[in-house]
Amino acid sequence: MALSENGPTVAVVGVTGAVGQEFLSVLDDRDFPYGKLKLLASKRSAGKHMTFQDRDYVVEELTDESFNGVDIALFSAGGSISKEFGPVAVDKGVIVVDNSSAFRMVDGVPLVIPEASVNPDAMAHIRLSNKKGALIANPNCSTIICLMAVTPLHRHAKVKRMVVSTYQAASGAGAAAMAELEQQTREVLEGKEPTCKIFNQQYAFNLFSHNSSVKENGYNEEELKLVKETRKIWDDDEVRVTATCVRVPVMRAHAESINLQFEKPVDEETARQILSSANGVTVIDDRDANSFPTPLKVSSTDDVAVGRIRRDLSQDGHHGLDIFVCGDQIRKGAALNAVQIAEKLW
Repeated sequence: MALSENGPTVAVVGVTGAVGQEFLSVLDDRDFPYGKLKLLASKRSAGKHMTFQDRDYVVEELTDESFNGVDIALFSAGGSISKEFGPVAVDKGVIVVDNSSAFRMVDGVPLVIPEASVNPDAMAHIRLSNKKGALIANPNCSTIICLMAVTPLHRHAKVKRMVVSTYQAASGAGAAAMAELEQQTREVLEGKEPTCKIFNQQYAFNLFSHNSSVKENGYNEEELKLVKETRKIWDDDEVRVTATCVRVPVMRAHAESINLQFEKPVDEETARQILSSANGVTVIDDRDANSFPTPLKVSSTDDVAVGRIRRDLSQDGHHGLDIFVCGDQIRKGAALNAVQIAEKLW
């Protein structure tokens, strides 16, 4: 993060959480220009000292007055906090980039993955120079990781149907879930009963259906987010999407198995060329070495990795592909995507 006399005042809301900490890391890595930085959190965390770029900061309690003089606010403090304080910030002229699900499906709120191959145009009307507050929503982490890989293919051949199975890391449930997975792993290896506070069942050496609430139709909230957010980002209510979301005992970085049906033919080699040239995407697809994307390979990295690129033998011709995708949930699935949105506000 680069201190700039003419830079905007940036507030990080939920700074003590896993994504809040990653906001700071990404801002630093990308030399984001700022004139002043405000670190905001709950009353419980207020007063804590944090050192960032050799400067000492005191975490402030989040209140209605926190946004006076702020230009950009990066929110990652949960949906209820976003719903309460997001509109307050906007009314004070702040551009809010929100990482929660609070505003994603609200009409008029752009839902953005800012790479050129996805949908940066959705936020083209929002600029710092307008001197007006606005809301921009960060998509769900699984949606970001999925659509970073699939959208370039969709632009080429149009996806008619997509089937997604996700393998989601502890990071998606926050720092406490990551700590509990580590604790449970030690406990199980020592023959002890695992501590289950974040989830209601053993996580270490296990996997289970995503812990979001299950709706009457049998889909859980995470699965429905993939369906609804894909349609909004692609501006296509006709695309058919179905998903099964699973928690796996991985610390950070989600993996996704994706099956695609296209309107136009697209062969494996063309798909590799499209994905290799897409911004923010790395192809790892070495069949001879059996080397493909893994959560460990992408943890703490920016790009989404794609491999296992192959024709779907259950579909006629070249109208179907299978791919396997991995992306760091905290990084591109949350903090990096939000900061990239902020970078486009000039």
